Amino acid sequence: MTVLDAIKKRYSCRSYLEKPVEEEKLAQVLEAARLAPSAKNLQDWRFVVVRDEGKRREIAGVTNRPEVFAKAGVMIAACSNSDLVMTCGQAVGPIDVAIALDHISLQATELGLGTCWIGSFDAEKVRKVLGIPEGVAIIELMALGYPAGEGGRKTGREPIENIVCYDEWKF
Repeated sequence: MTVLDAIKKRYSCRSYLEKPVEEEKLAQVLEAARLAPSAKNLQDWRFVVVRDEGKRREIAGVTNRPEVFAKAGVMIAACSNSDLVMTCGQAVGPIDVAIALDHISLQATELGLGTCWIGSFDAEKVRKVLGIPEGVAIIELMALGYPAGEGGRKTGREPIENIVCYDEWKF
């Protein structure tokens, strides 16, 4: 599978088999995150990988779809320990974590796993369940596991000419 194939095949999985993710596959998706680029090579991301069923269900319980995410074999709390703001005015943490999570989602797709980015959750409850210190930002959660059924298709994508211009702003 090429990278573009994985991009085309990846979707937000909202239906999982209650099946654990093998250590080898989990190691591969985490390695993809480790190799992601980061501002100033800070590698400021930290991932709490939740495999314990009780904790997974507890974390899923503070999301917008607890009945879906509780079935995923793994929940990942993606965090940043950086408060650096780049000279362009953007915070490093959310950007670096997003790049690493995208690497995870594409590697997972190649391995036949599904993922879903979860931005709708109670961060303070996640912090408490996982023992994440106050100074660490919880950027996103990600469900990871075996999809139950066929993947969704991307629809409603903008045509390229609506999102790309050359040499100057022409929108």
